[in-house]
Amino acid sequence: MKTMSNSLTKQRTETRLYAHDRNMSFLFIPLYAALYIPCFIFLEKHSYADSTVVHMAADDRIPFCEAFIIPYLMWFIYMIGVVVASYFTDRDDYVRGFFFMASGMTIFLIVSFLFPNYHDLRPEVMPRSNILSSMVNILQQTDTPSNLFPSLHVHNSIAAHITVMHNRVFRKKKWICNLSLVLCISIILSTVLIKQHSLFDIITAITMSAVLYPFFFESTDREADSLS
Repeated sequence: MKTMSNSLTKQRTETRLYAHDRNMSFLFIPLYAALYIPCFIFLEKHSYADSTVVHMAADDRIPFCEAFIIPYLMWFIYMIGVVVASYFTDRDDYVRGFFFMASGMTIFLIVSFLFPNYHDLRPEVMPRSNILSSMVNILQQTDTPSNLFPSLHVHNSIAAHITVMHNRVFRKKKWICNLSLVLCISIILSTVLIKQHSLFDIITAITMSAVLYPFFFESTDREADSLS
């Protein structure tokens, strides 16, 4: 009986600690941002002199389409929306999604430090003159074509969609899951269609997401299977 009592006490303590960690999880993003942003800014200012050009033959066959600046910029709204909504609807899902994203972002920083890279895919002159082309031009003036892979636009879009699909509230709403999927695919396509990334960056990001996925969401898949 004493052993059982000690076991129950330990379980209650662990539950309280876990609940405390979940309640403090809103601090994860500002704490990680305080580390990530200075590193990213440093990398953005890095010279291209000793960097490697990232290029695949398939990149030359992909047309430029300025209309995809819209989903490219919607990435920011998508990320904020998924993170905030998951925090308030499924705290466990939020924590898994955060660490899934942060792990990929950390790997990106390490790769960029060890293997500086850039691309030369951007058109020197926009093929069409319109407001969307102007938006692409403004983006490319503020965002250097360096430190490209694995593409965070791609990895975090995949992570966001997976987070939506595992959320205990959102996964029951088909329209939210479908909208998330459309956004995810559109954003991935936008990275190459407005010449922000090489196809290589997409391939490496998808590969990284596939490798990281089991560390954060495979256990929830097993739980879902056991309940079905």
